[in-house]
Amino acid sequence: MAADVHKKKGWEVPNGSLAPGDGQHAERSESPTPGLAQGTEPGAGQEGAMFVHTRSYEDLTSPEDGAAAARSPEERRGEPAEPTSMEQISKDFSELSTQLTGMALDLEEEMRQSKEGKLEPSPQTTRRDSVLSGKEEEDVTMDAWRMHRKHVFVLSEAGKPVYSRYGSEEALSSTMGVMMALVSFLEAEKNAIRSIHADGYKVVFVRRSPLVLVAVARTQQSEQEIAHELLYIYYQILSLLTWTQLNHIFQQKQNYDLRRLLAGSERITDNLLDLMAHDPSFLMGAVRCLPLAASVRDAVSTSLQQAKAKSLVFSILLSGNQLVSLVRKKDQFLHPIDLHLLFNLISSSSSFREGEAWTPICLPKFNSSGFFHAHISYLEQEMDLCLLLVSTDREDFFTVSDCKRRFQERLRRRGVHHALQEALRTPFYSVAQVGIPDLRHFIYKSKSSGLFTSPEIEAPYVREEEKERLLGLYQYLHSRAHNSSRPLKNIYFTGPRENLLAWVTNAFELYICYSPLGTKAGAISAVNKLMKWIRKEEDRLFILTPQTY
Repeated sequence: MAADVHKKKGWEVPNGSLAPGDGQHAERSESPTPGLAQGTEPGAGQEGAMFVHTRSYEDLTSPEDGAAAARSPEERRGEPAEPTSMEQISKDFSELSTQLTGMALDLEEEMRQSKEGKLEPSPQTTRRDSVLSGKEEEDVTMDAWRMHRKHVFVLSEAGKPVYSRYGSEEALSSTMGVMMALVSFLEAEKNAIRSIHADGYKVVFVRRSPLVLVAVARTQQSEQEIAHELLYIYYQILSLLTWTQLNHIFQQKQNYDLRRLLAGSERITDNLLDLMAHDPSFLMGAVRCLPLAASVRDAVSTSLQQAKAKSLVFSILLSGNQLVSLVRKKDQFLHPIDLHLLFNLISSSSSFREGEAWTPICLPKFNSSGFFHAHISYLEQEMDLCLLLVSTDREDFFTVSDCKRRFQERLRRRGVHHALQEALRTPFYSVAQVGIPDLRHFIYKSKSSGLFTSPEIEAPYVREEEKERLLGLYQYLHSRAHNSSRPLKNIYFTGPRENLLAWVTNAFELYICYSPLGTKAGAISAVNKLMKWIRKEEDRLFILTPQTY
């Protein structure tokens, strides 16, 4: 994230993140203007940063992955200690594989057999076949397979298939071999392949040793946006394996079939791709909050803060893919990407509703070298409120479980249970509340807080394809605004069905969609009204006073 760190007096950079120090300018602007300083825009936290500073695509492509060993002890303070051997990581991964497939997998035994050439089809392979039966029925030689608008492939540097969005990886092994040959051919010439553009298709390559990720798309997304999604897939794999384990595996055997270890996790990766196609959180590199009265949110956050344990690093309450509250250990900052991966893990499995789960999880943007342990449970069966308690101690289940009990007791004593139920009945607000007649939809992101807000997508974007088309327009504006060679600050787009405007400053990003009958002057006037409305509602739409332990 070196590209995101600017030297400013009064700002400090712990754990490679940009976090406001005591000298941060605390005054807040009454009437938003293009000259707003970061930290004073609507939605900016008044008590300091809650997330690692992020600028979406630029942050994703920072050269920090796998560099945990190069970090100083001060930078890594509070992170899970890196194991001196693979034994602890192997034990944690065995627990995770049990969660995913219902069957434990011994990594060290798997690697030993692989070295000796004794690796036979395992129960996990059989289990994986049953998990993927739907995908494997799709014939990769048929036109229906080719008609998918976006394909995603993951392969090892030896050309071994790891994952395919559609179809059987086995049937696509020769195709992936060709992809790796293209990568290797250019590398032999001391060059690197980034993309191929032909016949309306974009073929985008992302190299993250020991993996190569490839997307073949005929969408309106830019090369950068597609690479953005591929990097999310890479981080998803790291969240299941850790960077340390992934590299250890391929150092031991370069042509190892990684699908054996990822058995059962395909639905998580599939779900992540589905979310990225519909949820603007990933495009914005930010997190959306559940609209909630500030007094209720503060009561929830205080209850989380008081129900703490020594090993807890993060306490997170969420509803769907919206954040209700987050309490963190002092000086430790979660990255929005890591929170997105946690959201995806929960939404991809209904089993978490059945009781209390205790599962290893790697947060790759926080520390890609080891596992945390996450306690995951829903507060009540009939309420869509999920509590995540992230701990550094794998043996601390009962202590962390007691934190949940104490949190629920405090919620009842504070009398906010009913208010939470009411908020869950209307998890999104209507754009009509803004009071701007021609306004159809908008997305607003506060850069300093890493949070964004947007209303529910309503008429005329009722059908799924219309909603996807609207998100595609936002993707187009976002890619123009963040183009690496020629970024734009203001964009005015006119189309036959809607007009759009994008406004990007050092403090915030704003994308609005309004009626095609509107004028440019009307759009600018609407922006001023909208920004004032966001400022007025910011304590309901954002977390302005994040809590720490």
